Amino acid sequence: MPHARCYALIASTLLVCQTVGAQVIDRELGDFSLKLGTTPSRSMAQGLVTPTSGDSAFHGGLDLTHNSGFYFGQWSPNAGIAPDSTLEVDSYMGFKKPFDKTLGYELGVIRYSYPNTEQIDSHELYAGFRIFDSRIGTAFSNDAGRQDSTLFLDLGGIVPLGFDLRMQYGNHQLDTPTLIEGGSMVSAYNDWSFNVSRPLMGMDMNLMYSGSSLTGADCGAYNGHNTGCETTVTLKVVRSFF
Repeated sequence: MPHARCYALIASTLLVCQTVGAQVIDRELGDFSLKLGTTPSRSMAQGLVTPTSGDSAFHGGLDLTHNSGFYFGQWSPNAGIAPDSTLEVDSYMGFKKPFDKTLGYELGVIRYSYPNTEQIDSHELYAGFRIFDSRIGTAFSNDAGRQDSTLFLDLGGIVPLGFDLRMQYGNHQLDTPTLIEGGSMVSAYNDWSFNVSRPLMGMDMNLMYSGSSLTGADCGAYNGHNTGCETTVTLKVVRSFF
């Protein structure tokens, strides 16, 4: 996995302002294809790396793919520039292979790192299949004190309706139950999210619904895929100026 000096490279050269919108730069380097962008480039990793929170103004990453199907990359959802924010770098590597034009598979590993804190790095294994433009993936991590499993579905572009649909469902098991104020105990919980997006009049429209099986005081034990524990509906509109 990359050393600390690589984290500085991403933080200083690859992170771009969110208001610019989702931009991707492609370059061919011999047998490799390089992508720099403000959204994760990987089909499976894109659904599993930490999503960008609403207050993270600087984010981005790179992806390098060999013609054989081997790839690796880094994605930072937060540069840690704003007050009370922390640099995070999600590094991944894997292999992606098509059987033909309609079927393919992908597998790999992601490492979630927080270079400026004492938080322990975590790892996640993922695998998935592609059927036409749709992808279904699953991931599993066994970190200190917990186990997490995730199911990810990307239906791609639904042509008649003109939008993309993505769904994610996670299950989180705690080795030691968390004691909540009031006497309740939380040892496991689920979370989910649905994202619908489509271009409209030069803008990217994104509608997200997210929630979890925890409510009220039990949300004190939540540390899942979503930015919040309670049910949330978010509408995001992005306009690219260049």
